[in-house]
Amino acid sequence: MNKKTTHARRLAFLLGGLALIIIAVRGVLPLKADELKSSAGAILSREGDRLLIPSGSPLRDTLATTVIDQRDIAVPFALPASIEPDPARLAKMLPPTIGRIAVIRKRLGDEVKAGDILFEIDSADLAQAYSDERKAQSTLALTRRNLDRQRALDQAEISARRDLEQAQNDYEQAESEAARSRARLAQLGAGQASATPGRLAVRSPVSGHVIELNAAVGSYWNDATAAVMTVADLSTVFVTANAQEKDLPRLYAGQDAEITLDAYPGETMHAKVKLIGQTLDPDTRTVKIRMLADNAGGRLKPGMFAQATLRDRPRAGLLVPMTAVVQSGFSNRIFVETAPWAFIANKVTLGAQVGEDVEVLSGLQAGARVVVKDGVLLND
Repeated sequence: MNKKTTHARRLAFLLGGLALIIIAVRGVLPLKADELKSSAGAILSREGDRLLIPSGSPLRDTLATTVIDQRDIAVPFALPASIEPDPARLAKMLPPTIGRIAVIRKRLGDEVKAGDILFEIDSADLAQAYSDERKAQSTLALTRRNLDRQRALDQAEISARRDLEQAQNDYEQAESEAARSRARLAQLGAGQASATPGRLAVRSPVSGHVIELNAAVGSYWNDATAAVMTVADLSTVFVTANAQEKDLPRLYAGQDAEITLDAYPGETMHAKVKLIGQTLDPDTRTVKIRMLADNAGGRLKPGMFAQATLRDRPRAGLLVPMTAVVQSGFSNRIFVETAPWAFIANKVTLGAQVGEDVEVLSGLQAGARVVVKDGVLLND
């Protein structure tokens, strides 16, 4: 019986102690809440739409402000691009006639000077053209002698007048045929032909390197529209970008561009817009923008992918640091200082980002002093 009484007393003692702890905690919590509220009031207070930073508030040590003045803004925009050879420095060597490839003087990758023989082709057409030219010259000489003889006879009044007229007509026809045969030889490049009859030596019109070779010695080339080889001078190349229709008002000749290449990440080269295409591609609805780039070192290879960053024509506007913009729900706000340590939140409309800054299209006046550091502490 005594044991039961002792156990009951201990239990009652424990429950009484727990009750006292609960009462004490319930009494302390309101005091702590009042203390926090009092502390918060010392940091920041509100007066209508204005936020006030009282003297002694730690926010005065952490907030930073600056004046936003109007300045020229050149908004950047990026376009996909690739490296292409300069068409004015590239020659696709098509043989002027069909025939068998007899000699290839320059191989893939070889350096070429203007006037160097690239390959030689045996051509029946060339042999026929030489034969026609010799016949034409022989006929021309014969008709010239006959014309001279008829003129002498006409002056001596020995021959009929019609014989002189016929000789004159024959000579003019022979002269025309001789001119045609010479033109045909010139078209075939016979003036640069090798000493072997019927063999045509094809020379390079430009200096550069052989970047494409499609023939082998002994092969018969019967497609006069296909290039045997391609010679290109790649000391300068085009960076060709594709611009959409909406970008056309932002483009102009001479525009500065910054080029980055997938092959060389982290490197940037500078170029200028040389040419803006006159027509749009009907399939992609884009226009080609060409920028001339120096390639003396040969690092730029045709076909490389790149990105061209261009800038709009400079215009007046307002730029603020990205750190000044505080997002509140679906809107953006900037805290403007209306009086010393008094701020108001302005809803703003943002434009393009320019480096670490962003353009403000509306909601901010030039000359305003705004919070550019830790403005999020003012956000409610």
